[in-house]
Amino acid sequence: MANNQSVRRHLDAFTQGRIIGKLEVGRSVTAEFGMAHSIFSRLWRQFQTTGTAIRGFKSGRPRGTTPADDRYIVLQARRNRRQTAGEITRHTTQATGRPISRVTVAR
Repeated sequence: MANNQSVRRHLDAFTQGRIIGKLEVGRSVTAEFGMAHSIFSRLWRQFQTTGTAIRGFKSGRPRGTTPADDRYIVLQARRNRRQTAGEITRHTTQATGRPISRVTVAR
């Protein structure tokens, strides 16, 4: 089991905005939010250098399907459990208008 130091939780945009707003006016945030000082330092440094605190996009291959496509694929598979991946691919491609590979559906 991981200890608390190795677990990273990302702050949502609202909390980041609150923290940056308080840091801009010079208020202390460590006690109010109950997090380590390094989190605030990293957030403040990122805000000063980039002008925003929004996390960047992830690297790697772009996704072939959207979350809505994923839900549609699962729905099709549950409606008729005997459908093959190829049949689900054809239904999904017709419904969305975007080609999706059979391997993507199988995964």
